[in-house]
Amino acid sequence: MQNERQPLGLTKPVQGRALRLIQALITAAEAAGHTCSAGQTGFAPPSHRRRRAHPHFTITAQGQTVGFLVLQEQDRAEHVANEKELADAKKHSWVRIPRFDYTPSERFRFIISGGQPHRASEWADTPGRPLDEQLAEIAQEVTLRGEAVERRRRDEAEAARQKRIRWEAAMEQAEVPPANHHQTQKTTIGHRSDPSNSIHRSRAPRSRSQHHTHHHNTNTAPEHATKQPTAQAPPPETPASPPPDAKHQ
Repeated sequence: MQNERQPLGLTKPVQGRALRLIQALITAAEAAGHTCSAGQTGFAPPSHRRRRAHPHFTITAQGQTVGFLVLQEQDRAEHVANEKELADAKKHSWVRIPRFDYTPSERFRFIISGGQPHRASEWADTPGRPLDEQLAEIAQEVTLRGEAVERRRRDEAEAARQKRIRWEAAMEQAEVPPANHHQTQKTTIGHRSDPSNSIHRSRAPRSRSQHHTHHHNTNTAPEHATKQPTAQAPPPETPASPPPDAKHQ
């Protein structure tokens, strides 16, 4: 950062103090076992997206990356229009005279992002408490966000372990124990060798067969009656011829 022409997009009078604050914060983070890396440090985010710009540097605690954006606060004052602005606004309807003037101040604001917030996500210079006195709180916030991630990771691992235990118990209950399985086979064999069961099974098909035969005979009896041949009448008797003697007489 020190080798850049305008590090973090800050004005020259405040660059030295900003770098000292960042260096103190990084030293505290590394002492706690965290890792640090630089981001996009050669620009100042536009005013309309100051809080959504890419971080200038990051600190990673227990797998959780926390981004830091260093902003130079601005003082606002009422804008006094000059003659040129008034003439342009009178000549062109699209000209708008600004209401306020903004000038860079010597105050800073640290905005952090990433992870689960605990105390705050922004720290700034105040008249009674400069950022130099708040660095310990900022470093602790990074540590708390890293611990939250580690705690959530352990909770998820424990939930997965409990789920696996419940699944294994359900699978064991679904299987038939060996003793019960042997008893089930014995009962099945005894049921098959019982003579009464065999008689019952053998009678059932015969009764159904007899019923079917009886039903078939009742249905076919009229058919046999119609097919019986009718008795034929005897042929007519032929009159006997007279004896030969009767013809000569």
